[in-house]
Formats: sequence, structure tokens, C-alpha cells
Amino acid sequence: MSSEKFERYQEELLTLYEDLKYRVEVTIPKYDGEERKKLIRHAERGLEEAAIVLQEMEEEAKPAPGSYRSQMVAKVRNYRRELDKITRDLKRASDGRGNRSELFHSQSSFENKVNVAQSNQRARLLQGQETLNRTSDSLARTHQIAAETDEIGVGIIDELDGQKEQLLNARDKLEDMDHSLGKSKRILNSMGRRIITNKLILMAVILVELVILGVVVYLKFFSPKEPAPPTARPFTPKT
Repeated sequence: MSSEKFERYQEELLTLYEDLKYRVEVTIPKYDGEERKKLIRHAERGLEEAAIVLQEMEEEAKPAPGSYRSQMVAKVRNYRRELDKITRDLKRASDGRGNRSELFHSQSSFENKVNVAQSNQRARLLQGQETLNRTSDSLARTHQIAAETDEIGVGIIDELDGQKEQLLNARDKLEDMDHSLGKSKRILNSMGRRIITNKLILMAVILVELVILGVVVYLKFFSPKEPAPPTARPFTPKT
């Protein structure tokens, strides 16, 4: 619904109203016979169009906000009274001259056409209302699905936050383990160097001992012996 559409209908209705009023009050009384009947039929068609436009205005006023709806409904009622007055004037003009039964038939035909137009309009409105209801239900379902999707999304975000925290903790632990492993590797390397150094020292000591032992064995068993000095005879005095 829009006030612009209502105002557009209102301008169209005012144009039809002025034309009908001029026809009923000025033009029709000037003629007789077939010309008069022709003008009356034209006026009846104008009334049908005005009734349809008025129905459209009434439908546009229904969904309007409170204060605006009251103003629109009041205007529709005023226009309906004016159209009813023109209808009565047209009926009196029709009864004034010509065949009364034919004019009654024209009036009845006019009312039937108006009723048919209103029935068609009512059917379109009901169909529109049904479509609107289906659209509202569809929107409600869409809103529900969106709410459920939003809830699922929030749950996934919370779960991802928890996994992110776990991954950060695991990364910190891995960094600590890497630091500890690096320190242990340095200690093992230092111990390895010390073990190698100790082995070298031990081998050197063993080698020195073997050399000393060899020298001692050589000197003890394999070195040439020096001749013993001659022993002196005991001195015996001559007698």
C-alpha cells in the first residue's frame, strides 16, 4: 500500500465524478429519445468505472497505518455518498422521459455490472490475500531456518574457538619440547665429547704403561749382562 496510489485513484475518481455530474445535471436533460438513452448508458458506464475505482481506494485504505487509514476511509465514504447521489439523479433523469421499463432494465443491468465488478474485485482481493498469507508463511519458515542456521553458525564458531585454543596450547607445548630437546642434544653432545676425550686419555695412559712395561721386560730379560769383575785371591804370606 502507498499513499501515492491512493491519491492517484482519488484524482481518477474526481475526474469521473465531475464528468458524471455534468452529464446528469446538464447534458442528459437537454436530449430526448435515443440520444438521451445513449447518454444515460454512457453515464452508467462511468458510474461502473467510478465504483471500481472507489473499491480500489477502499482496498488501499485497509492496510494503511491507524491515523492515515481513518482519513482514507472517511474520504471513501464521502465519495460513495456522492456517487450514490449521482446514481439517484441518473435514475430520476431516466424515469423522467422514455420507456420506464427499459430504463429500469438499464438500471438493473448497471447494478448487475457493478455487482459483477465488485465480485471480481473481491475474488482478486481474496486471491491476493491468499498469496500474501502463503508469502507470510514462507517468510516465517525462512526466518526460522535463518535463526536455526545462525544458531548452528554460533555453535561452529564456539567450537572453532575451542579448537584454536587447543592448537595454540599444543603449539606452545611443542615449542617447549623442541627447546628441551635442543638443550638435551647439546648436553648429549657435550657428554659425547667428554667420553671421547676420556677414552683418548685412557688410551694414552695405557700406551705409556705398555711402553714402560716393555722397557722393564726388556731390561730384565733381554739386555746383555756385563762380565763380573775378577775375584782377588787371598794373600798368603810365605814362610
